[in-house]
Amino acid sequence: MHPEPTPPSTPQTPRTRDGLLRVALVLFAVGFLAIVAIFLTPVVSDSDPGLVLYLIALACPIGFLLGIAAALRQGRRAR
Repeated sequence: MHPEPTPPSTPQTPRTRDGLLRVALVLFAVGFLAIVAIFLTPVVSDSDPGLVLYLIALACPIGFLLGIAAALRQGRRAR
């Protein structure tokens, strides 16, 4: 019996590029949820939003910038 030939190994670059985009999406989503929570906190309770929410909200622009960087990297390697 002959073993089935294994396909040639492919570089893992698409996986790596997808990883950066996924991190960017998660950071953006977490930051966006924190921004929504900042606006909903005074409506739901009489207290002001805490500093932690404002710090978590910084994940939104960081995720946005990482998403732009991931898109530029994917576009440059596709050529």
